[in-house]
Amino acid sequence: MNIASNRRFLLLAAKLLVVIVTLYLLYSTIFTAPDTFLSWQTIVRNAISSQHSWLFIVTALLIPFNWGFEAKKWKLLGQKLEPISFLRAYRAVMVGLTLGFITPNRLGDYAGRVLELKSKQRLEAIGAIFIGRFCQLVATVIVGSVGLLYFIVTFFWADYPGVSLSLIFLLMAITATTLLLLYNAQAMVAVISAIKPLRKFVNYVSVMGRYSFAEISKLLILSLCRYAVFLLQFILLLILFEVKLSALQYVCGVAGTFFIKSIVPSVSLLSDLGARELSAMYLFGLLDQDRLQVLSASLSLWLLNIAVPSVVGLYFVLRLRFFRKGAAV
Repeated sequence: MNIASNRRFLLLAAKLLVVIVTLYLLYSTIFTAPDTFLSWQTIVRNAISSQHSWLFIVTALLIPFNWGFEAKKWKLLGQKLEPISFLRAYRAVMVGLTLGFITPNRLGDYAGRVLELKSKQRLEAIGAIFIGRFCQLVATVIVGSVGLLYFIVTFFWADYPGVSLSLIFLLMAITATTLLLLYNAQAMVAVISAIKPLRKFVNYVSVMGRYSFAEISKLLILSLCRYAVFLLQFILLLILFEVKLSALQYVCGVAGTFFIKSIVPSVSLLSDLGARELSAMYLFGLLDQDRLQVLSASLSLWLLNIAVPSVVGLYFVLRLRFFRKGAAV
């Protein structure tokens, strides 16, 4: 009884901690930065009262599709461990989103999805989660490289042809390398098993080598679909906040922003937020756009796709069973 009571207490304490930290980070991010919040508040008020206010509603309606593609990916990935319905996969994604919100590099995403599994070997899901995240990174790199190519050719080629050419080759190398690694995950497992200090982690990542070429390709297509939804949302918000560009500039600006954000390491809980805003303001600044308008669109994108779903995910976190009979924690 004492063990059971202690487990229930730890479960309740962990859930309350997640709720408190999540709500605190939301408050400190949005409401304790007066300059950003007050300026954003004015711009948002003007945008909502404009003739394009319906774009905000459309963007919000796309949120379930954004995370739905991620849930579809997790359903496919998790099948190697246990049968997973789409609804269970969606719930796992929401839990991972909430826990990832309060951890650097969204590491809590791993814990959230692992805890939603019933398998005794659910820690083996770490490799599956990594493949899913890496697929999304590859999608970002592929499209983002094209976006950055536009900026290199348009703004730097004439004055710095040598540097520009080097950057183009670098982008090609990064794209080729990520694709090669994605389709040779079994080789990554072999490398881990060959390094003695890392050998103890092989069981947790060995599932990476069990996905076929067709399955990886399907995962990559789903990642590109999710990326397209995210990109469309950003463009709609840019239009809403009166950032006026050509279709090509919209796509390249957003793609370049996502690329830079994806390769900047997260060293704090909210650096994911800051990296996107800084890269967006820089790239769209090159296109002679008002940085405050771009910042407003980027913050709104974060609020809709990360902050709001993280709060919704709290409901599923509170229903989590951290301790399952016969299952490893």
